[in-house]
Amino acid sequence: MNSPLWQAVLGEVELSISKANYLTWFKNTRLVQQSDELIVIGVPNIFIKQQLENKFNPMVSDILKRNGVSPERIEYKIVAIDTKSNEEPEPILNQPKPVQHRTQAVNGISHSYRQGLNEKYTFDNFIVGSANELAFAACQSIAANPGKKYNPLLLYGGVGIGKTHLIQGVGNAILANNPGAKVLYITTEQFVQEFVESLRFRKTTEFANHYRSADVLIVDDIQFIAGKEKIQEEFFHTFNTLHQANKQIIISADRLPKDIPTLEERLQSRFAWGMSIDMQNPDFETRCAILQSKAQNNDTTLPNDVVDYLATNINTNVRELEGALNQLLAFCEMRGLTPNLDITVSVLGSTRSRPKHLSAKQIIERTAKHFQIPIEDILGPKRDKDIVMPRQIAMYMLRSELHLSFPKIAHELGRKDHTTAIHSVEKISKESQIDASLRNAISEIKERLYA
Repeated sequence: MNSPLWQAVLGEVELSISKANYLTWFKNTRLVQQSDELIVIGVPNIFIKQQLENKFNPMVSDILKRNGVSPERIEYKIVAIDTKSNEEPEPILNQPKPVQHRTQAVNGISHSYRQGLNEKYTFDNFIVGSANELAFAACQSIAANPGKKYNPLLLYGGVGIGKTHLIQGVGNAILANNPGAKVLYITTEQFVQEFVESLRFRKTTEFANHYRSADVLIVDDIQFIAGKEKIQEEFFHTFNTLHQANKQIIISADRLPKDIPTLEERLQSRFAWGMSIDMQNPDFETRCAILQSKAQNNDTTLPNDVVDYLATNINTNVRELEGALNQLLAFCEMRGLTPNLDITVSVLGSTRSRPKHLSAKQIIERTAKHFQIPIEDILGPKRDKDIVMPRQIAMYMLRSELHLSFPKIAHELGRKDHTTAIHSVEKISKESQIDASLRNAISEIKERLYA
């Protein structure tokens, strides 16, 4: 069994890198020695040892420091690790763990099918709020009658807002109602890899039959199909076969299909046949509910002021919110402490909360840099469309992040009339609710400001 310290480190690592990287480089590691001077991490082979030393060591060191451990050096040692046992490194605090994938070899092609779903992703533990209630209702309707309406269903939005949870929740609900249904969940990355294998082994017919015989096909992160012509053609025919047979298709993406570069027009058209729903970042009330639910799942009760602090200062996505909570609870668990506001600020305040030095000038400069225009243009009189929009976003950010008055906002942007600031803030506030690209731009500017 792994130590609590290394479990906490693995929990943060899993939230910081891709699933593929985590499974490849970190899953079968363990802490074998710990002192003030030295941390020794056991790894199964030389390849993982070299990768951790050359690429991931700074990240590991930073996470150890955030958990109160600052050794003089970190070493990676090859040790015998039983990868078949049930004592695999499991992220602390009961993070949803991918179900062990059993594969079915079909003439050289390995398919992950039913077991690709994570059984912990259900409707019951999905927190519903104003930003996702339409998506949740549509998914419930599909689970009750797959293939009847909303076909295909496309959920789109930024990272860490619950798209994967919800689309897997549909699959699990369908299987609960009909255990005999063939529900296939697959990431686009895996679909691409399997298609390449089918070409290599000249088994494209078997590959096609596997996916075209599904009752429900759930594909995550479809944007990664862009630019891959043969893959798009294969998916086009798979889509047509399933849709014609009234089989349910569910897709997630980080944006609308029409906004995905090099995605074929015929696929864009088909993805628009059913229902497309924009999932947004959770509002304050939903963030509070998520925190309370996750804490309760770990047998912890958070004081209201701690919940308010976390929900106020971490407003980007659910993944970051959970990551902050995990870090706090791990810190308290290892030290036998009960979470309170002072501990929360101490553990998370330096990296999570708004920097005290954040100024109007920084916001304006960061906005100009994001849109690759001179700051003089934002502050100047030009009315070109590619300048007016960044200027309005800067005004919106000054209001939302620094809570400046409208006259002050106008002054910072070199405007004489504060009604311009009022109009700009209202315009961006309204349009960001319906324009995913605008919302993503605002989020990216915030992330850079608070990085």
